[in-house]
Formats: sequence, structure tokens, C-alpha cells
Amino acid sequence: MGMHDLVDMKDMVFDQDEDGVHISGNMTTKWDLPRTDRISARFHFMHFDRGTWEPTVINYHSPNFCSAIFDENLYWFKYWFRYVVNREEIQDKCIATKDTLWIFKPFIMNLRIALRASNIRGRYKVVYRFEAFDENNNRRPTSVCFEIRGEAEKVKQ
Repeated sequence: MGMHDLVDMKDMVFDQDEDGVHISGNMTTKWDLPRTDRISARFHFMHFDRGTWEPTVINYHSPNFCSAIFDENLYWFKYWFRYVVNREEIQDKCIATKDTLWIFKPFIMNLRIALRASNIRGRYKVVYRFEAFDENNNRRPTSVCFEIRGEAEKVKQ
């Protein structure tokens, strides 16, 4: 299953220019799981090298995504979830409740990550995986996996 099996983004607008990606609109959750389920989230940064996607050392796992969704210390909050207007509803329903409307105030995403690496240029992708676990910690068959690709470059500060 992919991102469009998790959320309906037909009411989201993405426009890219030299400032970054201008994002506005709403998205609606498609998953319909018991709210007692635990949602696990993982993301892996991969680098395209000589025709193959190679793993990097940048990985993250949140065993309980819904409890950490608005953690201000995490990248997903800084670049995405801090712009959610209806935060209380999302904290209650998360991505497990069907037809939950996520309302975003307009923002510009310009992802910058401070790395101490000599060569970070080239093609990269982030692979996201969301998995649901029932009250007995059994994984449900409704996992979602998707990726976002982009170019990285070293920025002088």
C-alpha cells in the first residue's frame, strides 16, 4: 500500500519554486483502524550511487507515531506537522481514524538538514513505512510504504 492508501491529498496544493515547495490545503485520513492500535513509523534516507539506492546512516523509528507526532524535537514536526491547525483533533484521532480532516496553514517546505559530511551532493530519497499493531502487538496487514525523492546539495552558511 502507498501514501494514497493512507491519506486522500486531492485538496492539497504543492507548488515548487526557488524558495521551496509551497504547500496548502487539507488531507483526509483513509485508514480505518481501532484507535487502540499502535502506529509505528520508520524512515530511511537512501543515496543513489552508481545506479543503486544505497542506505545511509540516517534512519529514524518511532514505535508509537501517534504519541510523538507533535514532538517539537523531531524533523517531521519541524517540516510538516507544526503547520497542522486542528492539532487537538489529530492528537486524538491520529492517522488511524477514517475521514479525519488534517487542516494545514499554508507554508513553504525547504528541507535543510545539518550534516557533517564531505560529499552530500546527488540524488536521495526518504522511504517511509507506517505499520499498525493491534492491542496484542500483532502487526496488521495494512502497512503503508512510500518514498519521496530529491536532490541534495551542500549549502554554504
